[in-house]
Amino acid sequence: MTADLALGTYRCQAIPEAAVCAAASGAWIDTAPNYATGQAQTLLAPALAAHPALNVSTKTGYFTAATGTDAVNTGVLTEDQAAAGHSLAPDYVRWQTGRNRAQLGRDRLDLTLLHNPERTHPGDRPALHCAIRDAFEVLEGETAAGNVAGYGIATWAGLEEEAFTVGELLALAAEAAGGQHHLAAIQLPVSLVMMTPIVQALDGRGPLPAAAGAGLRVMASAPLHGGELPGMVDQELADLIRPGLTPAQACVLAVASCPGVTNVLLAASGAPHWKEAAAAVAQPSLTAAQLREITVVLASP
Repeated sequence: MTADLALGTYRCQAIPEAAVCAAASGAWIDTAPNYATGQAQTLLAPALAAHPALNVSTKTGYFTAATGTDAVNTGVLTEDQAAAGHSLAPDYVRWQTGRNRAQLGRDRLDLTLLHNPERTHPGDRPALHCAIRDAFEVLEGETAAGNVAGYGIATWAGLEEEAFTVGELLALAAEAAGGQHHLAAIQLPVSLVMMTPIVQALDGRGPLPAAAGAGLRVMASAPLHGGELPGMVDQELADLIRPGLTPAQACVLAVASCPGVTNVLLAASGAPHWKEAAAAVAQPSLTAAQLREITVVLASP
């Protein structure tokens, strides 16, 4: 089966309109407090209020300068920490989780993801893992309090560069929880440009099979590589992927067919783009052999 389409709001140009499209199809919505210059969560709130059953994931890690100032004034960050624009400090994670709930208008968040945790202590794996474990401990507390249903990580390069592995994240979560944990998801880039997770998954290696084996939700970000990929894929390659699809649809279907992926995040700002993508994921999944052929073609000089 192909993965489900989800709304990603990182580069979404019309968040309220996009949220209405996503809500109409019951799609998951993903956001962060620093998206849309800090306005994304507030812009999503009306659609979430109108559709209380809609799932939403948000993040903690990156923050805008204005949020950093608020965090300093509240006493959860020092001025030096705020100047970095990113933090996994336990007090900040706890505070930002509450702020996310308020901005989204939700008593309980479906998912809170540590946002690019590899930004903390780059090159120092032991220190990074300690920071992740401490942040997980806060999120376990938020889960116990009923404020969060589950948590995870949203990374750009952390898994590919092996700053951490899925197995290590699971172990850190178990340590943070003192046993049964609530680590529930990973988010990472998967596309026909960033193909490493696909190639690894086809060989039963890498983060996607590990996450699937642990029952984690896997959210594939940047499936169109920031909107650049459809211009890089000609119709001949699109037809190789699935005859009759546009280049954009073919790229989305390839990611949605990747073993282990459960959600494909797309920043579709309007109904036509959303419907086009939805039609792609409604297609039968590509086989492993087809995916392998596509990666070989793309890897060829």
